[in-house]
Amino acid sequence: MRTTLTLDDDVVALTQRVRDASGRSLKATVNEALRLGLTGMLKPAEPTRRPYRTPSVDLGRCLVGSLDDVAEVLANAEDERFS
Repeated sequence: MRTTLTLDDDVVALTQRVRDASGRSLKATVNEALRLGLTGMLKPAEPTRRPYRTPSVDLGRCLVGSLDDVAEVLANAEDERFS
């Protein structure tokens, strides 16, 4: 079948690189690329991996009364008197 395609610039560049590396014609390169791409598009999607979960660690009790006041927490951490 003969048809006309408008290819994006990046696709043309990749096609030329593959063609130069393989030494095949433009027609053979495009047909192989379409064959591989379209076959891959028909395959079912691979199952997604389970999300990674960070293991929890017990850090003990909170050493400051409240974490709402950052200045107070920093002062306590640096052993400063906070008024």
